[in-house]
Amino acid sequence: MAQRPGFNYDEANVPSYELPDPLVSESGNPITSIQDWENLRRPEILALFEDHVYGRRPDKPENPTYTVTSESINALGGKAIRKQITIRFDENAFPQALHVLLYIPNSIQGAAPVFVGYNFNGNHTIHTDPSIHLSTSWMRTNSNGNINHQATDEARGKSSKRWPVERILERGYALATAYYGDIEPDHSEGWKDGIRSHYKTDEEGKSLELEDWSAISAWAWGLSRIVDYLETESAIDAKRIALIGHSRLGKTSLWAGATDERFGITISNNSGCGGAALSRRAFGETVKRINTSFPHWFNRIFKSYNDNEATIPVDQHQLIALMAPRPVYVASAQKDLWADPNGEFLSAKAASPVYELLGLKGVGAKTQPPLNTPVGGHVGYHFRTGKHDVTLYDWEQYLDFADKHF
Repeated sequence: MAQRPGFNYDEANVPSYELPDPLVSESGNPITSIQDWENLRRPEILALFEDHVYGRRPDKPENPTYTVTSESINALGGKAIRKQITIRFDENAFPQALHVLLYIPNSIQGAAPVFVGYNFNGNHTIHTDPSIHLSTSWMRTNSNGNINHQATDEARGKSSKRWPVERILERGYALATAYYGDIEPDHSEGWKDGIRSHYKTDEEGKSLELEDWSAISAWAWGLSRIVDYLETESAIDAKRIALIGHSRLGKTSLWAGATDERFGITISNNSGCGGAALSRRAFGETVKRINTSFPHWFNRIFKSYNDNEATIPVDQHQLIALMAPRPVYVASAQKDLWADPNGEFLSAKAASPVYELLGLKGVGAKTQPPLNTPVGGHVGYHFRTGKHDVTLYDWEQYLDFADKHF
């Protein structure tokens, strides 16, 4: 991703800041035990992110339906079972559907662990497999073969470099993916055709207005609905689910991992501002810029912190900490200064004391590690060569991390 002019890319110009302590309660008391974290501080931090950044979200649907629209037991030359599943939610609540593409390795015995993640341009873009259904949802206009906001056959396999399907299967993992635009189109008025126009109460039954939540919260809710389905799939081990997201979908994955503890591992790839990077650093993309360019991503309160990051009652290290004690991985890229790689590392580092309180190893490094040198225990991190992207190198680290913790 090219670095936009007019923003800070110099460490010398990062403002002085003080991070809110994830191990001090809102009343000022230190958090000194697992019980304090689980029963007091974690709920406090989660509520602060709901109120000030991402917003709330509705409860799970009462009557979802899962329809397998296509199945092959010898997909990809016999390497996998391929299923395509249409998820529909409460009757009359949401007329659109979430379309899930699931590959399950044929090479292992028993239920498979699974990587779950959204794609940017439709399931048909992750592989050249001609049997993958072409998405009919609204698409952003880009270089992926979309015309008039609709997918075309030209887009097939366009994002395959980001999704090394055969390698994931070879390592013994299933893969479930869906197009995030099935839940809400990614533009400022996408809510009109998304779930935010259909669900009016939150998880506690309280009134839920449009800007009480956000597109990111809506997309995160959709990831949880994929887990609902996977819990019904006998070929999948729903206790071993790794959630992955890149860029804006990395922000989404972090919030989904924080709000749904069924995700056993959460992975943030180049998620930047509003994701893994510390907001208070104002390095690269800033809170004001992201709220101006993408006003639908966050809730209304977050916009009050434009040019005022120091007053946000939370910062992104606390979002990472919300995963504890579950493992979490943060990855950065050398040429992606827009996403503030050092700020992403510092966020992982500042989350580590929570893991250490729980008797687990955090990121285990005092400063950002050298290029292509993964570090960490239950908090993993790497800083690789290259640009804003998902690469095979990234995937190999995530697969190794999953091997270690699953």
